[in-house]
Amino acid sequence: MDRRVVITGMGAITPVGNNVNEFWLGIKEGKNGIDLITHFDTADQKAIMGGEVKDFEYSDKKAGKRLDRSSQFGLTAASEAVLDSGLVSGENIDPHRFGVIAGTGIGGIMTLEKETRKAYDRGVSRVSALLVPMVIPNILAGNLAINFSAKASCIGIVTACSAGTHSIGEAYRTIKHGYADAMISGGSEAAFAPVCFSGFANMTALSTRKDKNRCSTPFDKERDGFVMGEGSGFVILEELEHALARNAKIYGEIVGYGTTCDAYHITSPSPTGEGAAAAMQQAIDEAGIKPNEVDYINAHGTGTPYNDLFETIAIKSVFGEDAYNIPVSSTKSMTGHLLGAAGAIEAVICVKAIENGIVPPTINLEVPDEELDLDYVPGVGREKELNYVMSNSLGFGGHNGTILIKKYV
Repeated sequence: MDRRVVITGMGAITPVGNNVNEFWLGIKEGKNGIDLITHFDTADQKAIMGGEVKDFEYSDKKAGKRLDRSSQFGLTAASEAVLDSGLVSGENIDPHRFGVIAGTGIGGIMTLEKETRKAYDRGVSRVSALLVPMVIPNILAGNLAINFSAKASCIGIVTACSAGTHSIGEAYRTIKHGYADAMISGGSEAAFAPVCFSGFANMTALSTRKDKNRCSTPFDKERDGFVMGEGSGFVILEELEHALARNAKIYGEIVGYGTTCDAYHITSPSPTGEGAAAAMQQAIDEAGIKPNEVDYINAHGTGTPYNDLFETIAIKSVFGEDAYNIPVSSTKSMTGHLLGAAGAIEAVICVKAIENGIVPPTINLEVPDEELDLDYVPGVGREKELNYVMSNSLGFGGHNGTILIKKYV
Protein backbone atom coordinates (compact mmCIF):
# COMPACT_ATOMS: atom_id res chain seq x y z
CA MET A 1 0.00 0.00 0.00
CA ASP A 2 1.36 3.43 -0.96
CA ARG A 3 1.86 5.82 1.94
CA ARG A 4 1.71 9.61 2.01
CA VAL A 5 5.01 11.44 2.50
CA VAL A 6 5.26 14.88 4.10
CA ILE A 7 8.03 17.38 4.84
CA THR A 8 8.59 17.99 8.56
CA GLY A 9 11.96 19.76 8.64
CA MET A 10 14.20 21.95 6.46
CA GLY A 11 17.73 23.33 6.55
CA ALA A 12 19.83 25.47 4.22
CA ILE A 13 23.26 27.03 3.78
CA THR A 14 23.30 29.25 0.69
CA PRO A 15 24.86 32.33 -0.93
CA VAL A 16 21.87 34.40 0.19
CA GLY A 17 21.42 33.10 3.74
CA ASN A 18 22.82 30.57 6.21
CA ASN A 19 19.55 29.20 7.52
CA VAL A 20 16.10 28.65 6.06
CA ASN A 21 14.61 31.91 7.30
CA GLU A 22 17.50 34.08 6.04
CA PHE A 23 17.56 32.14 2.79
CA TRP A 24 13.85 32.56 2.11
CA LEU A 25 13.93 36.24 3.00
CA GLY A 26 16.74 36.74 0.48
CA ILE A 27 14.90 34.80 -2.24
CA LYS A 28 11.60 36.59 -1.59
CA GLU A 29 13.31 39.98 -1.79
CA GLY A 30 15.31 39.12 -4.92
CA LYS A 31 18.70 39.30 -3.19
CA ASN A 32 21.70 38.76 -5.43
CA GLY A 33 24.18 36.36 -3.82
CA ILE A 34 26.71 36.62 -6.66
CA ASP A 35 29.99 38.49 -6.28
CA LEU A 36 33.73 38.25 -6.99
CA ILE A 37 35.24 34.89 -6.05
CA THR A 38 37.39 34.99 -2.90
CA HIS A 39 38.31 31.31 -2.53
CA PHE A 40 41.28 31.57 -4.90
CA ASP A 41 43.12 34.01 -7.14
CA THR A 42 41.10 34.50 -10.33
CA ALA A 43 43.77 36.51 -12.20
CA ASP A 44 44.23 33.77 -14.81
CA GLN A 45 40.62 32.58 -14.83
CA LYS A 46 38.14 33.18 -17.64
CA ALA A 47 35.32 33.56 -15.10
CA ILE A 48 35.60 35.53 -11.87
CA MET A 49 32.09 35.57 -10.35
CA GLY A 50 30.54 33.05 -7.99
CA GLY A 51 27.81 32.44 -5.46
CA GLU A 52 29.91 31.89 -2.36
CA VAL A 53 28.52 31.19 1.11
CA LYS A 54 29.33 34.17 3.33
CA ASP A 55 30.34 34.26 7.00
CA PHE A 56 30.34 30.50 7.43
CA GLU A 57 32.33 28.77 10.16
CA TYR A 58 31.72 25.13 11.01
CA SER A 59 30.37 24.77 14.54
CA ASP A 60 33.02 22.27 15.69
CA LYS A 61 36.46 23.48 14.61
CA LYS A 62 38.22 20.27 15.58
CA ALA A 63 35.76 18.04 13.75
CA GLY A 64 35.75 20.45 10.82
CA LYS A 65 39.41 19.66 10.10
CA ARG A 66 38.33 16.13 9.23
CA LEU A 67 35.59 17.26 6.84
CA ASP A 68 35.66 18.76 3.37
CA ARG A 69 33.78 22.05 3.06
CA SER A 70 30.97 20.27 1.22
CA SER A 71 30.45 17.94 4.18
CA GLN A 72 30.58 20.85 6.60
CA PHE A 73 27.79 22.52 4.66
CA GLY A 74 25.76 19.31 4.49
CA LEU A 75 26.06 18.47 8.17
CA THR A 76 25.11 22.04 9.09
CA ALA A 77 22.04 22.17 6.84
CA ALA A 78 20.93 18.67 7.83
CA SER A 79 21.34 19.53 11.52
CA GLU A 80 19.01 22.48 11.05
CA ALA A 81 16.49 20.23 9.29
CA VAL A 82 16.61 17.48 11.93
CA LEU A 83 16.30 19.99 14.77
CA ASP A 84 13.41 21.64 12.95
CA SER A 85 11.64 18.28 12.57
CA GLY A 86 11.98 17.32 16.23
CA LEU A 87 13.02 13.78 15.30
CA VAL A 88 15.34 12.05 17.77
CA SER A 89 16.54 8.59 16.78
CA GLY A 90 15.65 6.02 19.41
CA GLU A 91 13.08 8.30 21.05
CA ASN A 92 10.40 9.20 18.52
CA ILE A 93 11.79 7.35 15.49
CA ASP A 94 13.10 3.79 15.27
CA PRO A 95 16.75 4.04 14.15
CA HIS A 96 16.17 1.12 11.76
CA ARG A 97 13.31 3.03 10.11
CA PHE A 98 15.30 6.27 9.79
CA GLY A 99 17.55 6.68 6.74
CA VAL A 100 19.66 9.04 4.65
CA ILE A 101 19.93 9.81 0.95
CA ALA A 102 22.37 12.63 0.21
CA GLY A 103 23.50 13.96 -3.15
CA THR A 104 26.52 15.74 -4.52
CA GLY A 105 27.86 16.44 -7.97
CA ILE A 106 31.57 16.50 -7.24
CA GLY A 107 32.19 15.56 -3.61
CA GLY A 108 35.32 16.72 -1.78
CA ILE A 109 37.06 18.39 -4.69
CA MET A 110 38.46 21.25 -2.60
CA THR A 111 40.27 18.79 -0.34
CA LEU A 112 41.44 16.74 -3.32
CA GLU A 113 43.04 19.76 -5.02
CA LYS A 114 44.60 20.96 -1.76
CA GLU A 115 46.18 17.57 -1.03
CA THR A 116 47.31 17.14 -4.64
CA ARG A 117 49.21 20.43 -4.43
CA LYS A 118 50.71 19.29 -1.14
CA ALA A 119 51.90 16.05 -2.76
CA TYR A 120 53.69 17.92 -5.56
CA ASP A 121 55.12 20.62 -3.30
CA ARG A 122 56.10 18.60 -0.23
CA GLY A 123 56.00 14.94 -1.25
CA VAL A 124 53.38 12.23 -1.12
CA SER A 125 54.24 11.33 2.47
CA ARG A 126 52.62 14.62 3.53
CA VAL A 127 49.23 13.78 2.00
CA SER A 128 46.55 13.57 4.68
CA ALA A 129 45.64 10.10 5.91
CA LEU A 130 42.05 11.35 5.84
CA LEU A 131 42.15 12.22 2.14
CA VAL A 132 39.97 9.36 0.96
CA PRO A 133 37.19 9.66 3.59
CA MET A 134 37.14 13.41 3.02
CA VAL A 135 36.70 13.31 -0.76
CA ILE A 136 34.56 10.27 -1.60
CA PRO A 137 31.07 11.36 -2.70
CA ASN A 138 29.21 8.99 -0.37
CA ILE A 139 30.87 10.28 2.78
CA LEU A 140 28.27 12.95 3.48
CA ALA A 141 25.52 10.32 3.64
CA GLY A 142 27.69 8.21 5.92
CA ASN A 143 28.50 11.10 8.23
CA LEU A 144 24.84 12.08 8.44
CA ALA A 145 23.83 8.52 9.34
CA ILE A 146 26.49 8.37 12.05
CA ASN A 147 25.64 11.80 13.42
CA PHE A 148 21.88 11.19 13.63
CA SER A 149 21.91 7.42 14.26
CA ALA A 150 19.96 6.69 11.10
CA LYS A 151 20.27 2.96 10.41
CA ALA A 152 17.93 2.37 7.48
CA SER A 153 19.04 3.03 3.88
CA CYS A 154 22.16 5.20 3.64
CA ILE A 155 22.83 6.10 0.03
CA GLY A 156 24.97 8.70 -1.72
CA ILE A 157 23.62 9.89 -5.07
CA VAL A 158 25.97 11.37 -7.68
CA THR A 159 23.92 12.54 -10.67
CA ALA A 160 25.58 15.89 -11.33
CA CYS A 161 23.17 18.82 -11.09
CA SER A 162 20.17 16.52 -10.51
CA ALA A 163 21.61 14.92 -7.37
CA GLY A 164 19.70 17.03 -4.84
CA THR A 165 16.37 16.44 -6.54
CA HIS A 166 17.06 12.75 -7.07
CA SER A 167 17.96 12.39 -3.39
CA ILE A 168 14.63 13.84 -2.32
CA GLY A 169 12.73 11.84 -4.93
CA GLU A 170 14.35 8.54 -4.00
CA ALA A 171 13.80 9.23 -0.30
CA TYR A 172 10.15 9.92 -1.07
CA ARG A 173 9.82 6.58 -2.82
CA THR A 174 11.63 4.79 0.04
CA ILE A 175 9.01 6.00 2.51
CA LYS A 176 6.07 5.75 0.13
CA HIS A 177 6.69 2.05 -0.45
CA GLY A 178 7.25 1.23 3.21
CA TYR A 179 11.01 0.82 3.55
CA ALA A 180 11.44 3.64 6.08
CA ASP A 181 9.35 6.01 8.19
CA ALA A 182 11.60 9.06 7.90
CA MET A 183 14.53 10.10 5.71
CA ILE A 184 17.13 12.86 5.77
CA SER A 185 17.43 13.92 2.13
CA GLY A 186 19.10 16.68 0.13
CA GLY A 187 22.45 17.67 -1.28
CA SER A 188 25.63 19.61 -0.67
CA GLU A 189 28.34 21.13 -2.85
CA ALA A 190 31.55 23.15 -2.42
CA ALA A 191 33.45 23.14 -5.70
CA PHE A 192 35.34 26.42 -5.63
CA ALA A 193 38.65 24.69 -6.32
CA PRO A 194 40.75 26.36 -9.04
CA VAL A 195 41.34 23.34 -11.29
CA CYS A 196 37.73 22.21 -11.08
CA PHE A 197 36.51 25.74 -11.69
CA SER A 198 38.86 26.05 -14.69
CA GLY A 199 37.39 22.89 -16.15
CA PHE A 200 33.90 24.38 -16.12
CA ALA A 201 35.21 27.67 -17.51
CA ASN A 202 37.24 26.08 -20.29
CA MET A 203 34.25 24.12 -21.54
CA THR A 204 32.51 27.54 -21.82
CA ALA A 205 29.85 26.55 -19.31
CA LEU A 206 30.41 29.57 -17.05
CA SER A 207 29.46 33.18 -17.54
CA THR A 208 32.53 35.34 -18.12
CA ARG A 209 30.86 38.66 -17.32
CA LYS A 210 32.35 40.89 -14.62
CA ASP A 211 29.13 42.64 -13.59
CA LYS A 212 27.48 40.71 -10.75
CA ASN A 213 24.08 41.91 -11.94
CA ARG A 214 24.56 40.66 -15.49
CA CYS A 215 26.32 37.31 -15.07
CA SER A 216 23.60 35.02 -13.71
CA THR A 217 20.85 35.80 -16.22
CA PRO A 218 18.53 32.82 -16.79
CA PHE A 219 16.12 33.21 -19.73
CA ASP A 220 17.73 36.52 -20.77
CA LYS A 221 18.67 36.88 -24.44
CA GLU A 222 22.21 37.87 -23.43
CA ARG A 223 22.78 34.86 -21.14
CA ASP A 224 26.27 33.40 -21.59
CA GLY A 225 26.58 30.61 -19.03
CA PHE A 226 25.91 29.71 -15.43
CA VAL A 227 27.54 31.08 -12.29
CA MET A 228 28.89 28.47 -9.89
CA GLY A 229 27.45 28.51 -6.39
CA GLU A 230 28.03 26.52 -3.20
CA GLY A 231 25.99 25.45 -0.21
CA SER A 232 23.56 22.81 0.95
CA GLY A 233 19.89 22.08 1.41
CA PHE A 234 18.18 19.27 3.33
CA VAL A 235 14.62 18.26 4.08
CA ILE A 236 13.19 15.69 6.46
CA LEU A 237 10.65 13.48 4.76
CA GLU A 238 8.29 11.50 6.96
CA GLU A 239 5.39 9.12 6.57
CA LEU A 240 2.20 11.09 7.25
CA GLU A 241 0.76 8.95 10.05
CA HIS A 242 4.14 8.83 11.79
CA ALA A 243 4.32 12.63 11.66
CA LEU A 244 0.75 13.07 12.90
CA ALA A 245 1.29 10.66 15.77
CA ARG A 246 4.01 12.90 17.21
CA ASN A 247 2.24 16.19 16.36
CA ALA A 248 4.98 17.28 13.97
CA LYS A 249 4.71 20.50 12.01
CA ILE A 250 3.99 19.60 8.39
CA TYR A 251 5.31 22.01 5.74
CA GLY A 252 4.07 20.25 2.63
CA GLU A 253 3.63 16.93 0.89
CA ILE A 254 5.67 15.26 -1.85
CA VAL A 255 3.16 13.82 -4.31
CA GLY A 256 5.16 13.09 -7.47
CA TYR A 257 8.63 12.29 -8.72
CA GLY A 258 10.03 11.79 -12.19
CA THR A 259 13.47 10.62 -13.25
CA THR A 260 14.71 10.03 -16.79
CA CYS A 261 17.82 10.24 -18.94
CA ASP A 262 18.24 12.07 -22.24
CA ALA A 263 20.79 9.48 -23.42
CA TYR A 264 21.90 12.18 -25.82
CA HIS A 265 25.12 14.04 -24.89
CA ILE A 266 27.52 14.34 -21.95
CA THR A 267 26.79 18.03 -21.33
CA SER A 268 24.02 19.29 -23.62
CA PRO A 269 20.35 18.59 -22.88
CA SER A 270 18.34 17.02 -25.68
CA PRO A 271 17.23 19.75 -28.13
CA THR A 272 13.71 18.34 -28.13
CA GLY A 273 13.45 18.52 -24.34
CA GLU A 274 12.16 14.95 -24.46
CA GLY A 275 13.90 13.69 -21.31
CA ALA A 276 13.01 16.69 -19.15
CA ALA A 277 9.44 16.57 -20.41
CA ALA A 278 9.15 12.88 -19.53
CA ALA A 279 10.38 13.52 -15.98
CA MET A 280 7.80 16.29 -15.52
CA GLN A 281 5.05 14.08 -16.92
CA GLN A 282 6.01 11.21 -14.61
CA ALA A 283 5.73 13.48 -11.58
CA ILE A 284 2.33 14.77 -12.72
CA ASP A 285 1.07 11.25 -13.39
CA GLU A 286 2.23 9.96 -10.01
CA ALA A 287 0.47 12.87 -8.31
CA GLY A 288 -2.70 12.03 -10.19
CA ILE A 289 -3.36 15.61 -11.28
CA LYS A 290 -3.85 17.44 -14.55
CA PRO A 291 -0.98 19.55 -15.91
CA ASN A 292 -3.00 22.76 -15.54
CA GLU A 293 -3.21 22.19 -11.78
CA VAL A 294 0.50 23.04 -11.42
CA ASP A 295 0.67 26.59 -10.06
CA TYR A 296 4.40 27.34 -10.34
CA ILE A 297 7.53 25.77 -11.82
CA ASN A 298 10.93 26.34 -10.24
CA ALA A 299 12.99 25.77 -13.37
CA HIS A 300 16.48 24.36 -13.63
CA GLY A 301 17.14 27.64 -15.46
CA THR A 302 20.93 27.77 -15.41
CA GLY A 303 21.47 30.70 -17.77
CA THR A 304 23.25 28.68 -20.45
CA PRO A 305 21.99 29.22 -24.01
CA TYR A 306 20.96 25.59 -24.48
CA ASN A 307 19.47 24.76 -21.09
CA ASP A 308 17.02 27.63 -20.94
CA LEU A 309 15.79 27.08 -24.49
CA PHE A 310 15.47 23.30 -24.24
CA GLU A 311 13.81 23.43 -20.81
CA THR A 312 11.30 25.93 -22.18
CA ILE A 313 10.59 23.57 -25.08
CA ALA A 314 10.11 20.72 -22.58
CA ILE A 315 7.68 22.74 -20.46
CA LYS A 316 5.62 23.63 -23.52
CA SER A 317 5.50 20.01 -24.64
CA VAL A 318 4.06 18.92 -21.27
CA PHE A 319 1.71 21.82 -20.53
CA GLY A 320 0.71 22.93 -24.03
CA GLU A 321 -1.14 26.25 -24.06
CA ASP A 322 -1.39 26.11 -20.26
CA ALA A 323 2.37 26.70 -20.13
CA TYR A 324 1.68 30.39 -20.78
CA ASN A 325 -0.47 30.60 -17.63
CA ILE A 326 2.07 29.06 -15.23
CA PRO A 327 4.79 31.26 -13.71
CA VAL A 328 8.25 29.78 -14.28
CA SER A 329 11.25 31.26 -12.50
CA SER A 330 14.90 30.48 -11.93
CA THR A 331 16.18 31.22 -8.44
CA LYS A 332 19.68 30.44 -9.71
CA SER A 333 19.62 34.06 -10.80
CA MET A 334 20.15 34.82 -7.09
CA THR A 335 22.11 31.84 -5.76
CA GLY A 336 24.12 30.78 -8.75
CA HIS A 337 24.14 27.10 -9.64
CA LEU A 338 24.85 24.87 -6.63
CA LEU A 339 25.38 21.83 -8.87
CA GLY A 340 24.47 18.72 -6.81
CA ALA A 341 22.87 20.86 -4.09
CA ALA A 342 20.76 22.97 -6.46
CA GLY A 343 17.64 20.82 -6.42
CA ALA A 344 17.76 20.54 -2.65
CA ILE A 345 17.81 24.28 -1.92
CA GLU A 346 15.20 24.77 -4.63
CA ALA A 347 12.93 22.24 -2.91
CA VAL A 348 13.18 24.38 0.22
CA ILE A 349 12.27 27.43 -1.89
CA CYS A 350 9.23 25.63 -3.28
CA VAL A 351 7.97 24.70 0.18
CA LYS A 352 8.40 28.28 1.44
CA ALA A 353 6.72 29.61 -1.70
CA ILE A 354 3.66 27.45 -0.98
CA GLU A 355 3.70 28.41 2.69
CA ASN A 356 3.86 32.14 1.96
CA GLY A 357 1.89 32.29 -1.29
CA ILE A 358 4.75 33.98 -3.12
CA VAL A 359 6.27 33.12 -6.50
CA PRO A 360 10.02 33.93 -6.40
CA PRO A 361 11.42 36.12 -9.16
CA THR A 362 14.04 35.62 -11.83
CA ILE A 363 16.30 38.60 -11.17
CA ASN A 364 18.65 40.07 -13.80
CA LEU A 365 16.18 39.21 -16.57
CA GLU A 366 16.30 42.42 -18.60
CA VAL A 367 16.52 41.51 -22.30
CA PRO A 368 13.63 39.32 -23.53
CA ASP A 369 14.47 36.44 -25.84
CA GLU A 370 11.98 35.92 -28.67
CA GLU A 371 12.37 32.13 -28.39
CA LEU A 372 11.65 32.16 -24.66
CA ASP A 373 8.11 33.42 -24.29
CA LEU A 374 6.83 32.01 -21.00
CA ASP A 375 6.13 33.96 -17.81
CA TYR A 376 9.57 33.94 -16.15
CA VAL A 377 8.57 36.36 -13.34
CA PRO A 378 11.25 38.96 -14.17
CA GLY A 379 12.70 41.16 -11.46
CA VAL A 380 10.12 41.00 -8.69
CA GLY A 381 8.22 38.10 -7.14
CA ARG A 382 4.46 38.09 -6.88
CA GLU A 383 1.71 36.91 -4.57
CA LYS A 384 -0.19 33.84 -5.72
CA GLU A 385 -1.96 31.00 -3.97
CA LEU A 386 0.07 27.88 -4.64
CA ASN A 387 -1.28 24.37 -4.24
CA TYR A 388 1.04 22.37 -6.52
CA VAL A 389 4.61 23.42 -7.21
CA MET A 390 7.10 21.67 -9.51
CA SER A 391 10.89 21.72 -9.27
CA ASN A 392 13.14 20.64 -12.16
CA SER A 393 16.80 19.60 -12.19
CA LEU A 394 18.80 18.65 -15.29
CA GLY A 395 22.36 17.37 -15.03
CA PHE A 396 25.44 16.66 -17.15
CA GLY A 397 25.18 13.12 -18.49
CA GLY A 398 21.52 13.66 -19.36
CA HIS A 399 20.13 13.14 -15.85
CA ASN A 400 16.67 14.64 -15.33
CA GLY A 401 14.75 14.90 -12.08
CA THR A 402 11.42 16.48 -11.16
CA ILE A 403 9.56 16.59 -7.87
CA LEU A 404 6.03 17.83 -7.30
CA ILE A 405 5.16 19.36 -3.94
CA LYS A 406 1.60 19.95 -2.70
CA LYS A 407 0.24 22.25 -0.04
CA TYR A 408 -0.62 20.08 2.96
CA VAL A 409 -4.28 20.14 3.92
